[in-house]
Amino acid sequence: MSTDAQKPTVHTVEPELAEEMAAVTKGLRTGWTTGTCSSAAAKAATHWLVSGMPPTSVEVGLPGGQRVRFDVTDIDPATPYRCAVIKDAGDDPDCTHGAHLTASVRWADKQVKRTIVDGGDGVGMITKPGLGLPIGSPAINPVPRRMIREAVAEVTPRPVHITVSVPGGQEMAMKTSNARLGIVGGISILGTTGIVRPFSTASYRASVVQQIDVAAAQGGDTVVLSTGGRSDAAAQRLHPDLDLVAFVEVGDFTGIALRRAAGAGIRAVIFVGMAGKIAKLAAGVMMTHYRRTTVDLDLMAEAARAVDAAPEIVEAATATATARHFAETCVLHGDIRPLTLLCSKAARACESHVNGAIDVSVIMVDFDGDQVIARG
Repeated sequence: MSTDAQKPTVHTVEPELAEEMAAVTKGLRTGWTTGTCSSAAAKAATHWLVSGMPPTSVEVGLPGGQRVRFDVTDIDPATPYRCAVIKDAGDDPDCTHGAHLTASVRWADKQVKRTIVDGGDGVGMITKPGLGLPIGSPAINPVPRRMIREAVAEVTPRPVHITVSVPGGQEMAMKTSNARLGIVGGISILGTTGIVRPFSTASYRASVVQQIDVAAAQGGDTVVLSTGGRSDAAAQRLHPDLDLVAFVEVGDFTGIALRRAAGAGIRAVIFVGMAGKIAKLAAGVMMTHYRRTTVDLDLMAEAARAVDAAPEIVEAATATATARHFAETCVLHGDIRPLTLLCSKAARACESHVNGAIDVSVIMVDFDGDQVIARG
């Protein structure tokens, strides 16, 4: 076993990325997603396969174009072409902090046209619909898959077979809602930007308050709230007439943002989000972190029954633990009335949260943030 297997991982970043991270977090340490760490491990293992020597560090690209360098660990000549990168979640309370994201590599069969990304021990398996991945496939989301392939392609154009594993991933998954969502046997390999920003901290809540104050200070009376990068991008496309300062990415802290907006004199709020967050808002849950709250399946079923939706839609409300499956079933059957009702309920719940001080409208977008599904 390599002597540096227990050495703390060290990361270096380009100056521009360091400046961006400092501006966003205002003193908080950002971290790296499981997807980013997996792509670095995959690149290291591929480098070993191609050159015959394992690297001590590798550099990978993030979806935004920045590049980050990671130390490589768990190098053992007895198990060649397998490398790991230790995840640093920064100041986010993430159960995968310290996990060894491990990649093993071999040459792909000659008939294979592109690199295969597979899941091994400690990576969950999809067993229910509604997660955007095929049933029976490993829980490795599309952006991490692309990052892994791009990292490997920097070493060789020849297709390889990558297997991502996470020692102890089964135990980590027990601290998440993966089993309820139909992800069994381990954690998910996640990430859309490659960077973990500390959404679940008091300091992030303070930054949401600050963003609302800045928006109000510009003299506008409308803000657009979103929960993440894709919904924020959708919000900006939907409202090109509004100044950029009016768009506030609130993470899970919708209630705090609403109360601050009311106190700052904002008169109208537009909430743009996906089905899961909106279903929680419709139930009056204003702190929507996935590990702290669950989607009210009965509420979705009630919405379907209230508009006399087809039995298949009513059944979809409780078939899985995801609002996404319910929303996709509504769209598939050409009946968005239950989703419109959920949006209206969410808007009224938000208004009630601030005693009617703000007019709230809610827009539901699809999981990719590309299409408007419903409004309320």
